[in-house]
Amino acid sequence: MTIVRWAPSPTGRIHLGNARPAMLNWFFAKRHGGRYVLRMDDTDTARSTREFADGIEADLAWLGITPDLLVRQSDRTALYDAARDRLIAAGRLYPCYETEDELGRRRARARAMGKPPIYDRAALKLTEEDRAKLEAEGRRPHWRFKLDGRPVQFEDLIKGSQTVNTASMSDPVLVREDGSYLYTLPSVVDDIDLAITHVIRGEDHVSNTGTQIEIFEALGGPVPIFGHHNLLTDAEGQGFSKRLGSQSLSDFRAEGYEPLAIAIMASLTGTSLPIEPYASLDDIAAKLDFSMISHGAARFDPVELDNLNARLLHAMPYEAALPRLTSLGLEGEAIWLLLRDNLHKFNDIVEWSKLVLGPVEPIIADEDRDFLALAKALLPPEPWSLETWGEWTNALKAATGRKGKPLFLPLRLALTGRHDGPELKSLLPLVGRTACLDRLP
Repeated sequence: MTIVRWAPSPTGRIHLGNARPAMLNWFFAKRHGGRYVLRMDDTDTARSTREFADGIEADLAWLGITPDLLVRQSDRTALYDAARDRLIAAGRLYPCYETEDELGRRRARARAMGKPPIYDRAALKLTEEDRAKLEAEGRRPHWRFKLDGRPVQFEDLIKGSQTVNTASMSDPVLVREDGSYLYTLPSVVDDIDLAITHVIRGEDHVSNTGTQIEIFEALGGPVPIFGHHNLLTDAEGQGFSKRLGSQSLSDFRAEGYEPLAIAIMASLTGTSLPIEPYASLDDIAAKLDFSMISHGAARFDPVELDNLNARLLHAMPYEAALPRLTSLGLEGEAIWLLLRDNLHKFNDIVEWSKLVLGPVEPIIADEDRDFLALAKALLPPEPWSLETWGEWTNALKAATGRKGKPLFLPLRLALTGRHDGPELKSLLPLVGRTACLDRLP
């Protein structure tokens, strides 16, 4: 069975850049009848909070994603300890005692000599006595994984054949001096334990895939299939970032955007599928193949989001809108079908509904008062239909000689208090004769 995972760090609210892999993993799982694991990578105890973790779950639910399994790395330390001990016993994880300052000086010296600033494995030359002396001085080791230093090849779902040469990389630190784990080891251990078959993530992770594959192999676990997608950037081409305060999904939700609009923008930007309304996430999953993902940047356009959001509302059937209309006290299919084409955000319906339900503040120019008084006198009797508007305006045209804008605009301004809005022939029957009489002078 296909099993994917999305593994956010609960160190802030998720933004569009985070939503991209969340959605792409979801679509892949749905398309292949698989399972979706939400894994909270909360090993950064200084910055991870339960509040942020709860916020991530809420954001996923808002997007329409219901994980099949939720796990937290903070609950799984025993697994990582066991893997650490196996790697130490196998000679693949070794203790290092350099301070960050010492490492920085070594890197600077290597650069000055025209050499790559990679770790020189000096710690492997330490004797037991050397290590005992360093620890007696109060130093505690961090632990590095000893790379094979070879070309690691893998077939990427999106990018095709890839090679990462670990010989050009420093042995990565897997365990900090205080015994806590960095991202890499828990990630690999969890992927093995949870039987993850596909790791779908941003292309900024391609370079560390070689390291992770070596750790999978060192632990005797099956290596998943990797897929690295292009990154979503903002309108200026900059990457989204929690640290830079990029707009979060909760911000978009508070501003009234449709979750489907956000899901479409986060996932289909930078693919060959058009940015247009889709019926549901399942509809997108059925259409999106990873061969459609571009190898170039995926640039988010806020104007495109606004247009998409409006188009989703314009196509929304009454049944889908009804629960939200009910919460606003605005039930009525005729009102929804009349007004939805004017909406940019759903709650705009509150202001637009005043055209039907009132109150309306008529706009009446002094030079139009006599014309509007005649219009009031010629207002047809009820019952009204879609033909009423034409009958009324034809009578006014015959009586006054007005046509075009001088005929229609004063009536719109008086009846709606706006220059824009739905067709008056459709609006008039919903407003009714009594309200129209009240709005005309």
